[in-house]
Amino acid sequence: MSPRVSIQTEDFDLGAELDALRKNDKRVGAVCSFVGTVRDRNDGLSVSSMELEHYPGMTEKSIEGMIDEACARFDIFAARVVHRVGLLQPLDQVVMVAVTSAHRGESFQACEFLMDYLKTQAPFWKKEQTPEGARWVDARVSDDAALAKWGISISNA
Repeated sequence: MSPRVSIQTEDFDLGAELDALRKNDKRVGAVCSFVGTVRDRNDGLSVSSMELEHYPGMTEKSIEGMIDEACARFDIFAARVVHRVGLLQPLDQVVMVAVTSAHRGESFQACEFLMDYLKTQAPFWKKEQTPEGARWVDARVSDDAALAKWGISISNA
């Protein structure tokens, strides 16, 4: 069985990841996935590249905990998160969340839950290259509405 969380510099193959997630599990009736890519603009400035950093071990543990929470909240069979770090260019794939279940509703909800967590709470740091030079930005978006939707407050996230 492959790991549930991978933090890596290399790109990922969405098709291969989805095949591995559902392989030999005849219960699977739904696979939901989300892929985030690097865009060329942020906060009104063009972005020529983005560099993501993390604390090895801490980041994986944090995401594993949220997958455990997704498994407790939703009737899912498996989940996989791949997040890239290092130097990335616009159009590069940066994150993948995939979930399997018997029915689509549970997969959609669990996938959105995990992605909301990644965007708001996962410990990543981002440096963007802009026409005005390099700037560090918080990779975590403060989105109280996304967290509240799942009954999570910033104080207990």
